[in-house]
Amino acid sequence: MTIGIKQKTDLNLEPIHQCVPVTFRYNVHFTKGLFELDNPLLAQAIASEGDAEPKKVIAVVDGGLLRFHRGLLGKLAAYSEHYGDILTLMLEPMIVLGGEAAKNEPMLLEQIHKLIDSAGLCRHSYILAIGGGAMLDMVGYAAGTAHRGIRLIRIPTTVLAQNDSGVGVKNGINAFGKKNFLGTFAPPHAVLNDFDFLTTLNERDWRSGVAEAVKVALIKDRKFFEFIQTHAQAIACRDMHIMQQLIYRCAQLHLQHIATSGDPFEMGSSRPLDFGHWAAHRLEHLTNYSLRHGEAVAIGIALDSTYSYLAGLLPASHWQQIINTLKVLGFTLYVPELAPTQPGNSRCLFRGLTEFREHLGGELTLMLLQGIGQGIEVHEVDISLYMQAVSILKQLDKAKQTVTCRLG
Repeated sequence: MTIGIKQKTDLNLEPIHQCVPVTFRYNVHFTKGLFELDNPLLAQAIASEGDAEPKKVIAVVDGGLLRFHRGLLGKLAAYSEHYGDILTLMLEPMIVLGGEAAKNEPMLLEQIHKLIDSAGLCRHSYILAIGGGAMLDMVGYAAGTAHRGIRLIRIPTTVLAQNDSGVGVKNGINAFGKKNFLGTFAPPHAVLNDFDFLTTLNERDWRSGVAEAVKVALIKDRKFFEFIQTHAQAIACRDMHIMQQLIYRCAQLHLQHIATSGDPFEMGSSRPLDFGHWAAHRLEHLTNYSLRHGEAVAIGIALDSTYSYLAGLLPASHWQQIINTLKVLGFTLYVPELAPTQPGNSRCLFRGLTEFREHLGGELTLMLLQGIGQGIEVHEVDISLYMQAVSILKQLDKAKQTVTCRLG
């Protein structure tokens, strides 16, 4: 039996235009000894809501931290007891994988959702995410998708997380061989940076996060790049005072961009803060994530800076300053995975350009350089010039540079 449905075509109703302005506010704090009983910062961040009842809290902790901060779980429990009128730690902290592995294991997401359910958390409860940037991304995605959003307090423990990934509005996990294929835009309730966590970082993790500072300096702040250039050897030799200044200015520039760029949730095709990242994300995948994110970003910066120079955008003297600064900081600027292959090859570096465009949609938009502190967006690139840039980096990498540390 066929039922005919006649479409109404004479309604002539005007569309309803809807606009919902939303304001997000969150503070990024800098401290030491966050979980010491005489440091009320965490309790104050939770008490800022003004409710009389203690808030339910769960903690998810990067397992790598516990090798160096063995008393961390005990301090969490003692802190919860001491500030029991403000917060209640509902369950034992959940220990999870750190590093990029946290974003490559879908089961972790389900386990955190189960923990949220077991603890009886609601949208006025809190999740403490304590760890590096990749782990914070994963926990943030879990928090943003449970009850459509549970309040997240990020406690970044690496340079990279404190100056970049931990202070922004994005969360995500990897899927289908692509970086951050699944994710949310969900600003945290607060970010609490504890510099004491940096004292136990290994050399690679200490250095890795500096790449994001170089990146934002190159596209936004020449004076900041000059600061990094001047203190590159001190940074490589773990000068904590200099590192604290670097982290603060880098976080400040990232936050300013998020608040003032006009596109904090990336509705368009432009993503200037991802200078050097199209190649970095591809290299992470091609190396099975044996490259740290910051190490890959340093290579991506070197590649895009070299391309900018070859394309006639960037003066030679500026290009040399960038390459030399990255070397003094201790970064390797070439890995075998950079070597060009045929475009159809699954391991072709330049597939990263397609994936970069797909991630946002619209036309390809890359940030390049026309001077230190001065970025320029382009929508087309010359692959042959990029191949030439790869060859130059391969030659430059043969000239290794050693930094001798003589700090007091």
